[in-house]
Amino acid sequence: MAEQAELLRLLQASAQGNQQSFEKLYQLTAPNLFGLCLRMLKRRDWAEEVMQEAFVKVWHHASEYHQDRGQVNTWLTSIVRYRALDRIRSQKPTEALDESHEQKASDAPGPMDWAVKGTEMNALEACLDELNDNQKEAIVLSFIEGLTHQELTERTESPLGTIKSWIRRGLQSLKRCLAK
Repeated sequence: MAEQAELLRLLQASAQGNQQSFEKLYQLTAPNLFGLCLRMLKRRDWAEEVMQEAFVKVWHHASEYHQDRGQVNTWLTSIVRYRALDRIRSQKPTEALDESHEQKASDAPGPMDWAVKGTEMNALEACLDELNDNQKEAIVLSFIEGLTHQELTERTESPLGTIKSWIRRGLQSLKRCLAK
């Protein structure tokens, strides 16, 4: 993944309507973001649609990014993640996954393998390993797999308040760990 300063420069230029900067921003960030979409949605066609919707939103709202609220990667990831969650929620009650769209297990590196290669992701992975098993599972299932709190309660057979506590305490621990 590109350096924060480069992404910031490209995003700021995109906010001013520079299409070449936006294209470069897309080229640098889309592979990891698309991997996240595929992991969450498990359907290539949905992931492609979500990516398109997300980057249209980035183009229209690039000027709304505030550097003091987080890094460009984080901002882009949150846009993609929320778009993917919206897709999951809109489709889940009516459509079952078609086998032809399911991701096949392979030895090829997956989205998490690519993401872990970045230094930020290495730090995050190390901090995740410091969490207790319940906190780690709740955070991974919620933020990586896209499960809702209700789905977590069903999967873990734990009360909703407990799930929320695991996530809140886990995120607080991650924040402290990553600040080191």
